[in-house]
Amino acid sequence: MTITTNTIAKFQSYLETIFNRIKSSPYYQQWIGMPPLKRWATLAGLFLLSQAVVFGGLFLIFGKIVVIGFFASILAGLATGAGALPALFFKNISKNLFNSMLGGAAGVMLAATAFSLLVPGMTYGNTVWPGNGIYIVSVGMLIGAAFLHYADRQLPHVHFDSISNVHLMSLKKVWLFIIAITIHNFPEGMSVGVSFGSGEIKNGVVLAVAIALQNIPEGLAVALPLVGLGYNKWNAVGIATLTGLVEPVGGLLGITMVTIFQPILPVAMGFAAGAMLFVISEEIIPETHSDGRSRYATFALMVGFIIMMILDNMLG
Repeated sequence: MTITTNTIAKFQSYLETIFNRIKSSPYYQQWIGMPPLKRWATLAGLFLLSQAVVFGGLFLIFGKIVVIGFFASILAGLATGAGALPALFFKNISKNLFNSMLGGAAGVMLAATAFSLLVPGMTYGNTVWPGNGIYIVSVGMLIGAAFLHYADRQLPHVHFDSISNVHLMSLKKVWLFIIAITIHNFPEGMSVGVSFGSGEIKNGVVLAVAIALQNIPEGLAVALPLVGLGYNKWNAVGIATLTGLVEPVGGLLGITMVTIFQPILPVAMGFAAGAMLFVISEEIIPETHSDGRSRYATFALMVGFIIMMILDNMLG
């Protein structure tokens, strides 16, 4: 899909309109007029109250496992913001370091996909359809990859390998890249939810840790170009954090879906695995080699895979 500069400008104007409406509301004016300590205490109290309502409702409707899975997907999403924090102190980082971080993230995701999605997915598949688990999961993988392919074609964005030089980034390209990160975070969150929905908390925890580790370099990749273009550093960190908070939405969808419709669990696990493999192959690995071969990224991928494999075994 071709996106013009005018379309981006309209989108930014729309966001500014929303922010201006919020700032002009009497509630916001009352809040901003409070002493700093009381202001942030009020905000923290409202946030905790909203979380109590959300988690309490989930617990009453679906039970403990859904609450744990939703919370895990929130933490995994917030790792994007944690990864963006170095942007408060640096405007750029070593290319080799960034490639190593991405390579390690790819290795972690590959191991998590294999041991926390595909293997248990085939086990559950054989339970529902004896002897056909591997085929059911394979169909789910193809559907997941096709879904990401469709989203990749239909939604406006740029790829990881288009942000190699942050100094040459345009504002338009940065925002299209942010859209890409947001697109890919949804199926990642869904994979965490699906894994918890299987009832195996161990697999869900391993996958949530893997997604969190993978989100760290993504957060940095979002925040650094924004800082380089003159954005306020805290605003850049905030925007990076928001891209990760789509994961709890995917997580909640995944966990409730497979909790209610248990027979689709093997297909859902295959779907999540296929979507994650698509992201690894289409986005992460190409970026680590965008300037030619990167031995740092190759070894980092292997180390990431081994670490996640050991973690999975320790929690098994």
